Amino acid sequence: MIAHLNGIVAGISPEGAVIEVGGVGLRVQCTPDTLAALTAGEPARVATSLVVREDSLTLFGFGTDDERNVFDLLQTASGIGPRLALAILGVHSPDALRRAVAAEDIKALTMVPGVGNKGAQRIVLELKDRLGAPGDLAASGAVPARAAAPSWRDQVQTGLMNLGWSARDADAAIAAVEAESAQVPDVPTALRAALRKLSRQ
Repeated sequence: MIAHLNGIVAGISPEGAVIEVGGVGLRVQCTPDTLAALTAGEPARVATSLVVREDSLTLFGFGTDDERNVFDLLQTASGIGPRLALAILGVHSPDALRRAVAAEDIKALTMVPGVGNKGAQRIVLELKDRLGAPGDLAASGAVPARAAAPSWRDQVQTGLMNLGWSARDADAAIAAVEAESAQVPDVPTALRAALRKLSRQ
């Protein structure tokens, strides 16, 4: 199993990133949060999970080991494959998912495209005692670049520009998100909101 990649970010797209390790470019599918923390041309460490199918080998990348571990655990629930597990982590951080499952918050779980009421109930039933408590990050490995970012606006702008949007489009989307926010948004929430606004253009 490939547990992590440590190399140079060779390219970023909305679907994922290419990380060059030892002269080989490896494509990894990532959540928006993980993509926002990567910068083309810069070194990065990405925790990974390799999904093997008869006709494909797909590498999924994450900003922390904890996120990767939750991704793997999600796939042990009935009806959840790797793409749906990635979608769940695109909407909920590991701790937010733990809180939703612990509280049996079906509404929060069905916010994920592709997860209906029955799927949410299966997640609660099968994973409630296995995800651990929020804040239980013994196996975490944070992406250093995210901790050093000066503000949520700068981080969101960098994430959007890494995904191919112009600085002007990114600034307009950030301004629209800020105008609709009653309080300072966290970076993942702001990034997802900005992407939704840009996708409607």
